[in-house]
Amino acid sequence: MAPRCRSGAQDSGHRWATTPWVPSPRRGGTAPSPARERPGWEQNSAPTPIGTASGSHRPTAGRSYAEQKHPHPGGPVTRPNILLIVSDDHGYADRSAHDTPGVKTPVLDRLAAEGATCTDAYVTAPICSPSRAGMITGQYQQRWGGLWFDSAHIGTAQTIAETLRTAGYVTGYFGKVHYGDETSADRGAPPHHGFEKSFYGLAGQSMGRLHYRHHSASAVEEYGEAAGPMGVQPFWSGEEPAEFDGFTTDEIADRAIDFIGGAGDEPYFAMVAFNAVHNFCWQLPDEELAARGLQGFEDWHPGASEYLDWYDGAISPNLPDGRAYYLAQLELMDRAIGRLLAAVEGQDTMVVYLTDNGGSQCNYGDNGDLRGTKYTLWEGGIRVPFLVRWPGVTTAGSVVSDPVSALDLAATFAAAAGTEHVGDGIDLRRPLADAAGDADRELRSARELHWDCGWQWAVRRGDWKLLSVSGDDPTARYVARTEHTETGNGLFLTDLTADRGEASNLADARPDLVRELAEAHERWRAEVGLPARD
Repeated sequence: MAPRCRSGAQDSGHRWATTPWVPSPRRGGTAPSPARERPGWEQNSAPTPIGTASGSHRPTAGRSYAEQKHPHPGGPVTRPNILLIVSDDHGYADRSAHDTPGVKTPVLDRLAAEGATCTDAYVTAPICSPSRAGMITGQYQQRWGGLWFDSAHIGTAQTIAETLRTAGYVTGYFGKVHYGDETSADRGAPPHHGFEKSFYGLAGQSMGRLHYRHHSASAVEEYGEAAGPMGVQPFWSGEEPAEFDGFTTDEIADRAIDFIGGAGDEPYFAMVAFNAVHNFCWQLPDEELAARGLQGFEDWHPGASEYLDWYDGAISPNLPDGRAYYLAQLELMDRAIGRLLAAVEGQDTMVVYLTDNGGSQCNYGDNGDLRGTKYTLWEGGIRVPFLVRWPGVTTAGSVVSDPVSALDLAATFAAAAGTEHVGDGIDLRRPLADAAGDADRELRSARELHWDCGWQWAVRRGDWKLLSVSGDDPTARYVARTEHTETGNGLFLTDLTADRGEASNLADARPDLVRELAEAHERWRAEVGLPARD
C-alpha cells in the first residue's frame, strides 16, 4: 500500500527543518492563520514555559520553548500518520522481551525490535486522570490545578488533537477517557478537544474503570447500584450513546481500524486508549476463560457485601488467579495492537506505545526492579514502557536512555506535522534519531522533570531524583490501606544510574544537593501556579 501522507517542503541541505503547514490534496489553499483558525483562548494566553536549573525561560517570538531549550537538527519534515496507543496500568517489566515469566507480548516486542525503546520514560502522574491530562495537552496538568483524581481536567489548554487538526490532520479518539467532568458535552469528551471522530467510554463515571464486556442500557439496569463501580455503561460515538456487549479491547481496536481505513489521502492522528490492563481483569470472554482453564470471578453485587470489603478480596494478594487474569488481558491487548499495526502496514506512520502510569501491583502488574507502584512517585509509579517506531527517524532495535516524558508527545507530533505546540515538552526527534550512537549528554544532564500530587512530589535532574512523601497525609493513608500500597515517608535522594530501584537513600549524605533540588522544585511550583509550600 502506498503511503497516505505527503512530505513537507524541504529545507536546503539540512536534515531536520520545521516546515510550514502543507495543504493536503483534499484541502488546497494556504496555511491557516493561527489567529484566525485557532480557538480564542489560545490566541489570548500561552502557557508559561518551565524553567530549568538555571532559571525561568519564556519562548521568544516564532520559536517554541522546546526548540529554544533543545533545538532539533535542520532538514525536511515529513507529515506521517500518527498512531498513539495508550494502555492502562501496564507494568514496566510486563513484556516478554524482559523474560518476565508468563508474559506474552510478541507484538509489542516486534514494535520495539523495529523501532526504539525509551528506558527512562515518564508520565506526569502516578494515576490515570492527571497523567492523561498532561499527555493530551503536552503541559504539566498542575498549571490548572491537576494534582489528583479530584482535580484532573484539561481546562482550556490546547490539545495534541487541536494542534494536528489545525495542521490538516484527520483526528480520531478510540477508548478510555478519564479527565474532565466526564459528560459527552464537557470539554473532556473527545469531540470537544479536537477529535473529529470518536468512540469512547467516560471512565470517570465508573471509578476510573470500564467494564470489559458490558456496555448497554440493559446491562446498566441489570447491574443497578453496581453499574458505576463495575464500569457498566454505554460508550459514546461522538455525542451519541453507543451500546455494545462485545469485548471492549477488540471493539476499541475495530473502531480505530475503521477510522484508519477511511482516512483516505489525509494524514491522520489516531489515539487508541485501551482500558486494558486496568482492573477488573477477570472480565474476560467466556472462551478465553475456558481456553486458559480459569474460573470466573463474580463482579460486585450490593446485596452480597459492602463494596470495600468485596474490593479487598478482588486485588492482590487476595484474588485467586489474579496474575493469570492480568496476563490474559495483556496478551489479548497485544493481539489487538497487532491488528492495528497490520492496518498501518505500508503506510508512512509513526507508532507510539506507552501506558498511563506505572503498573498496579494490587492488580498484579509487575514493575520488575523498580520500587513502588501506581499511586506513588517511586519509579514504579511513573516510569513506563515507551516504544516508538518512526520510519526514517528511529533505528530498528535502538535504545534511548535519555529521560523522556509523555509531555514530549505533543511537541514531537507537532514537529512531525510541520507545526508547533507550545507546551512543556521537547521534540524527541534528536534523541530518537541518535539512539544508536552517543546519548545526548546535554539533555540527560540538564533536563528537569517534575511531579507533584500534593502529598508527594519529586524532581529528576540528570541522574538524580529527589522524592518527598508525606506518609501521614490522609490520601497516603487511604492508598496504603485500600490499595495495599507502600507509600514511604520522608525525603529520598537517589542516583538513578547506580540505583534505579531506589534502594539507597542518599539524602543525609548529600544535603546540598537535596536543598538544590528542593529549591528547583519550588521554582517550578511558582512557574506552574502552585502555592509555595510551608
